[in-house]
Amino acid sequence: MSAPAMRRRELGAFLRSRRARLTPADVGLPGTGRRRTPGLRREELALLAGISATWYTYLEQGRDIRPSGQVLGSLATALRLSDSEREHLLALASDSEAELAPEWLPAQVAAIPALVEPNPAYITGASYDVLARNKAADELFPGLDVAPVPNVARWMFTDDRSRYVLVDWEREAQGLLARLRVAAGRHPGDPRFTRLVEELHAQSPEVRDWWPRYDIQTTRGGTKRLRHPSRGQITLTHTAFHLADAPEQTLVIYTG
Repeated sequence: MSAPAMRRRELGAFLRSRRARLTPADVGLPGTGRRRTPGLRREELALLAGISATWYTYLEQGRDIRPSGQVLGSLATALRLSDSEREHLLALASDSEAELAPEWLPAQVAAIPALVEPNPAYITGASYDVLARNKAADELFPGLDVAPVPNVARWMFTDDRSRYVLVDWEREAQGLLARLRVAAGRHPGDPRFTRLVEELHAQSPEVRDWWPRYDIQTTRGGTKRLRHPSRGQITLTHTAFHLADAPEQTLVIYTG
């Protein structure tokens, strides 16, 4: 399947997931009794967005049609999308192809995590491969240095140590999966994302349960409660910086 076709299929899946979470009462429509499937019907959503029900059906089915910005805005409003979800909808409907180039770090960039010691820090790529890290990060996140390619998502869902280190593991894991969903949507068909998502589905029951919900998240900063090997339970603030020359690469620094 071509990348445009996969993007259209992903767009349809996203629209269905958001339609399913709304009820007629949520949007001021009268109830019509018991429904076979949860959420609004396609015809109801099309009515709210002011578009043809047939045309909307084609959009959910992944057909090769080009929704205008006005139509996408109407759908976003009708579906009550958050800012992050609206941004994701526009990205999925875009004709542009975000081709993921091979990832590497210039030496001066790869050296940054070491410069901020003793604060834990690492740099991740588009699909959450760990491209550089410092000793403090290795100490705080045991197992994140697993060869051949350390990956934050793989560590989160397949290494039991993550469940001990992260006090609020479920919340953190759901947030990471929601951000991975956004990143994968920008690169439909890219083998790095395809292999990673397939691996996570095979090894994690949580991923199999949460992935169909199509949660979306774009923020990466905040606070985490962690168990440090020598300091016990601590709370750290983490800040994410996108690299100017490679905006899908992210420097994450923890401070406390």
